[in-house]
Amino acid sequence: MAWTFPTALFFLTIAFILSLMAVWEYASPGGAPRIGLLRFETTRGDRLFISLLGSAFIHLAWLGLVGPNLWWALALCVVYAIAVFRYV
Repeated sequence: MAWTFPTALFFLTIAFILSLMAVWEYASPGGAPRIGLLRFETTRGDRLFISLLGSAFIHLAWLGLVGPNLWWALALCVVYAIAVFRYV
């Protein structure tokens, strides 16, 4: 993998999201696990993992079906992540 600016930005964004989740956990410990649409108990970390994994699949499907313009896929992933944190 070539270390280009987009690649570095991707990994910096993931690190930023994980840091933000750590600060959120420090400010409000526990996060009260809940049961959502998937019918099993999830915590904030679980929902973050589900949203990141789903976003990867959305981007891969977008690349395969639509093409290399990923801005709409990014917008779709943001909506997906909001839905995961709200309903899962």
